[in-house]
Amino acid sequence: MALEALARIDEGAYANLVLPGLLARSGLSRRDRAFATELTYGTTRMRRACDWLVDAHLTRPVEPVVRAALRLGAYQLAMAGTPAHAAVSETVDETPKRARGLVNAVLRKVATVAPRPWPDVATRLSYPDWVVERLVADLGGANALAALTQMNEAPPVTEREDGYIQDMGSQQVSELVGVATGDRVADLCAAPGGKATLMASSPEAPALVVGADIRPARAALVRGHARKLALENLATVVADGRRAPLRSGSLDAALVDAPCSGLGVLRRRPDARWRIEPADVERLARLQRQLLEEAAGLVRLGGTVTYSVCTLTSAETLRVDEWLVSAHPELVAAPVPGPPWARLGRGALLVPQAAGTDGLYLLRLSKAR
Repeated sequence: MALEALARIDEGAYANLVLPGLLARSGLSRRDRAFATELTYGTTRMRRACDWLVDAHLTRPVEPVVRAALRLGAYQLAMAGTPAHAAVSETVDETPKRARGLVNAVLRKVATVAPRPWPDVATRLSYPDWVVERLVADLGGANALAALTQMNEAPPVTEREDGYIQDMGSQQVSELVGVATGDRVADLCAAPGGKATLMASSPEAPALVVGADIRPARAALVRGHARKLALENLATVVADGRRAPLRSGSLDAALVDAPCSGLGVLRRRPDARWRIEPADVERLARLQRQLLEEAAGLVRLGGTVTYSVCTLTSAETLRVDEWLVSAHPELVAAPVPGPPWARLGRGALLVPQAAGTDGLYLLRLSKAR
């Protein structure tokens, strides 16, 4: 199953979409499902490192399914702690017959030949060069490498009291929006619905929450979660957050949990590191500013705008805040949360290694009366 998933991911499928479908049809035990998940996600994360290990013993290019098998075997041998005989024999058994001899020979060499020193940090940690360079420049060397190392670990599963699975850092963002009883709140980029449902589910402070998403299928995810949790005070709309179907000044609070490069959640999205491109960071920063422009007009005087992204780049955090200072001086910074959050500009950064959460940035603002 892992080999099939890896081959499909290499063809362009998303890991978080292809693997659940395979698992649902597998009939595997819970233990084996967990192992298949580790093999798929772990091999995908460590793809560059695995390629470096096997390429030392290849003399010619190989077809994609063979490349997937070699990566899978190398991951088990070098990173997953699988016994060598099992890692080699089981991987070879699942390889197309025409390539079994090659895969067997290469994996046996990976298992027995003394490892060479890694050529660089990016290969050892298995990230594109530009990701490592960008985060080192933006966070500093030690902080960036600690974050990148942490994001190579499988994330824990955190379940809310209502059964929704959501990272603790994301839960904190929802709570820090500061929703009060009777408030009218909009989550302008609500899918898949974690933050919107948490804001709507507080029994102490029930509010009317509108969850918007530009794509119908993703808006349907929000609606489905709202129904499952019986949240009658959460309305879902299909809408572009840059042109929300809401009256100017009609909201008490707006959350802009904006689309971003996702460089703070790479442990949770194993294939994202291979999809995101350097140019995407600036493109997404422009989108983030447009969303904030809309949010600034939607909230009433005295209302709040909360900006959050699950990334660590300065372009999407500090630079966005600097733009807001000049573009919207009426938006005054609110106090930043304490540790494990660390102040960054007028906002706060939560790096993955600080508390074992996703990497996040949060900026809370109030609209001056």
